[in-house]
Amino acid sequence: MLLGDQCTRGCRFCSVKTSRKPPPLDPNEPMNTATAIAAWGLDYVVLTSVDRDDLPDGGSAHFAQTVVELKRRSSNILVECLTPDFRGDLKAVETVVNSGLDVFAHNIETVAEYQCLVRDPRANYQQSLNVLNHAKSVRPNLVTKSSIMLGFGESDPEVYKTMKDLRLAKVDCLTLGQYMQPTKRHLSVSEYVTPEKFRHWEDVGKELGFAYTASGPLVRSSFKAGEFFLKNLVKRRETDETSS
Repeated sequence: MLLGDQCTRGCRFCSVKTSRKPPPLDPNEPMNTATAIAAWGLDYVVLTSVDRDDLPDGGSAHFAQTVVELKRRSSNILVECLTPDFRGDLKAVETVVNSGLDVFAHNIETVAEYQCLVRDPRANYQQSLNVLNHAKSVRPNLVTKSSIMLGFGESDPEVYKTMKDLRLAKVDCLTLGQYMQPTKRHLSVSEYVTPEKFRHWEDVGKELGFAYTASGPLVRSSFKAGEFFLKNLVKRRETDETSS
């Protein structure tokens, strides 16, 4: 996780520490992170971060520099960046998208009707869709990804609409998982969604045209079982870019 360990937002599903004025960024973090990851010999890594609304660019340059440093040390590694919404700053989105990453991920988290309950007021449904859509407009062959948590009380039509809106934003890959309350101070679970219902949403994802849909109670946005598919999808897209 980049940009420190203190988030400027207070989403009601998340247990990450929050602060209005987190410590300054560590200028050596991109280099140190890249050096450590390269030493592990990984072929796929997910970089994520806290929200940093206190920074003019939301930390996007710092995020991008980490990707650059990592690719410099390990050119064959595939890098997924699970990013904040950067307050809807599309220039910040472009900074990350053009860093050399392989998968751009941003989580919409929940259906439109539950955004205000679940997420910090500075986040919203349309802003997240705009971020994902813009990433695709900058690099049309870039693999994009998002995630939805279930169990807040959302209805089936609301979930379906969210999935459809993500496809309209040209999102390629989607994960759906069960919300689990991290502490008693956070939102309670309204419903434990059945495995059968999760299988239903996986089928719906295929029908809507997602290249990959992972749906299950224990599925999370960085889902290990999806890496093999994502690696092949990225390589196919790279081949398409080269031949076009």
